[in-house]
Order: sequence, then C-alpha cells, then structure tokens
Amino acid sequence: MTHPHDTVLITGAAGHLGRAVAAAFAARGARCTLLDRNSEALRQAFGADTDRQLCLGTDLLDDASVAQAVQTSLTRFGGIGILCHLAGGFRMGEPVHDTSEQTLELLLDLNLRSLLRVSHHVVPHMLEAGRGRIVTVGAFGAQRGGAQMGAYAASKSALMRMTESMSAELKPRGINVNCVLPSIIDTADNRAAMPDADPGQWVTPAALADVIVFLGSDAARAVHGAAIPVTGLV
Repeated sequence: MTHPHDTVLITGAAGHLGRAVAAAFAARGARCTLLDRNSEALRQAFGADTDRQLCLGTDLLDDASVAQAVQTSLTRFGGIGILCHLAGGFRMGEPVHDTSEQTLELLLDLNLRSLLRVSHHVVPHMLEAGRGRIVTVGAFGAQRGGAQMGAYAASKSALMRMTESMSAELKPRGINVNCVLPSIIDTADNRAAMPDADPGQWVTPAALADVIVFLGSDAARAVHGAAIPVTGLV
C-alpha cells in the first residue's frame, strides 16, 4: 500500500543539492518525485523511472506544467507528504540603482514565484491528508542586503517571509513549513567561480541534505516557521 507521507516531491532535483537530497530520502526508503526544467539533466542524474522514483521535466513558472507534474505524482504514488522546494537562482553584480528589470524579474521568478506555483498545487493535497512537511531554501547571506546583490537578497528574503507566512497558516492543519539558510554550497560550479576561496569553509550538499531530511521527518514535528542556518565547517 502506498502511504502519502512516504513520498517526497523535490524541485530543482537535477542540481547538486537536488541530487543529494534525493539520495538522502531514497536511502531512507522514501518514494521520490523529481522535478527539474532540464529533463535531460534529470535522466543523466537519476536514470530510468522505477517503482520508487519518478522524473518529470517541469517548468515551475508554467501553471499547466506544474499541475500535470503534481497529478502524475499523485497518480503514481498516491500522495505527496513532503515538498522540498530547492529550485532557485543567483545573480549579483548590479548596484541597486542600476538593477535591471530583467535581473529583478528573473530572480523573483526563480526564488519566489516558483514557490507560489508549486505550493498552489501541492498544499491542497496535504490539507486533504491532514499532514505534510514543506522545506524551502533561503540564503544565509540574504538575511540582510549586501552590496551588488540587492535583487538576490530581496527575492530570497521574500521567499523566507513567504515560508514563515505559510507556516503560520498551515501549522494548525498539521503541516510543518520550514526553511534552511545555507552559506556557499560546495559544488564544482562554485569552486570554479571562486578559485581563490577555501571550500573547506562551505557547506556540502550532503550535509545540507541531512538537515532537509530532518525537517521532512517526524523528528521535526514540533518545528514550525524556522529559518535554520546551515553554514558548513562540518
């Protein structure tokens, strides 16, 4: 029998963090619905679908695409008990007074509107089930504005505030909503972008995944509306 609380839906699944989170949940026996706009990258990362894994190319900014992905997951696994919204983006380099509309809209799309879209389709099923876990990814560096990263900080701050509001709304209905705030994540891309930095100071995808899995578990049943710094040195 399929139990909805054993099924996790992961957005941005083909990324470094997405792969680590999927592996961590799968190792604990969860069924995984893996969403990414890059279908090819999903297949390269996860291979063929199985009875416990479903890969779906999905545009999180397209309502019909998200609706279809959620319905496909529900049909396959019978429910969605955990939503890990990992999809997002980063841009910096423009001062606030020269921030382009393109940069602002891109970051609001990637870091805020994507959350609203997927929540719109997932949360009603959690409400019907009377339980659920939602984990979002903010940013440790977006707790205050930094030079030449105003649009990024604003978009991640908006996601963090939206997470807190969702928690306040959904806590009485048996749904936990929390956020992790990573520092720089130790990925090949970040190492290439910052060759002079010390990656030993960063947080690994696996370490961050462990915190996300905890927040998706019954062990975190009393944690609501938290924004948990995950800053490395593990």
